[in-house]
Amino acid sequence: MTRRSYLVAWARVTVLTWVLGVGAVQAQAPSLVMASTTSTEQSGLFSHLLPAFKQASGIDIKVVALGTGQALDMGRRGDADVLFVHDQAAEEKFVADGFGVKRFAVMYNDFVLVGPASDPAKTRGKDIVAALQKVAHTQANFISRGDKSGTHAAELRYWKLAGLDNKGSGYKECGCGMGPALNIASSTGAYALTDRGTWLNFKNRQDLQVLVEGDNRLFNQYGVMVVNPAKHPHVKADLAQKFVDWVVSPAGQTSIAAYKVGGEVLFFPNAGK
Repeated sequence: MTRRSYLVAWARVTVLTWVLGVGAVQAQAPSLVMASTTSTEQSGLFSHLLPAFKQASGIDIKVVALGTGQALDMGRRGDADVLFVHDQAAEEKFVADGFGVKRFAVMYNDFVLVGPASDPAKTRGKDIVAALQKVAHTQANFISRGDKSGTHAAELRYWKLAGLDNKGSGYKECGCGMGPALNIASSTGAYALTDRGTWLNFKNRQDLQVLVEGDNRLFNQYGVMVVNPAKHPHVKADLAQKFVDWVVSPAGQTSIAAYKVGGEVLFFPNAGK
């Protein structure tokens, strides 16, 4: 073998060794699965938040975006390591039933009722209960997520407060996420309940406007929980707890507060409150 051919062969081996080494490091990078809501994903929060966590911890997170009810079901089955959801009563039951280690408050925003600018049901104002009563009585079109999400659970609470079993002939359930529900509402001139974060990041508004906001009952709290490894030993509880510790820490809370769309804050951190 000539000196030149030897050097070429050596260089190839060196490059191959480096590539394999990088691949091995990448393969060993810690990761976990987080079941969360479509609102946190479709609002764009996670594309902002998770890179900051990765930089701080070296941990990758795969997000499965579902309605809160489905996310909790994933946790019950042990198909997720950590949950980031927004139905406090259901979350507390999840922990009480032994499926979650502990629930931590993380952040909040609010729900709003959106609808066509002409507001045929005359819902505009601050009272969500009165607004839904008007929607039902006028048989106005209303798109419900109908997917057992946190938003759907909140919507059903408001209908119950309105004392209405019959929501009107215009009431339709799409069984879909927040973004698709808003797309249907915008294309059909219907009313819909949405979290403000998804609304602010939603581009296909057409004639839709925020019609009802500011009611204290529209408060929307998010919580985070590690799935209990006592129920599912394969759960990566240590990695999941690192995410929980970070997202409720000053660094995580500052990152949440820094996320804005059009200069407007989408979520307000409130860990420990």
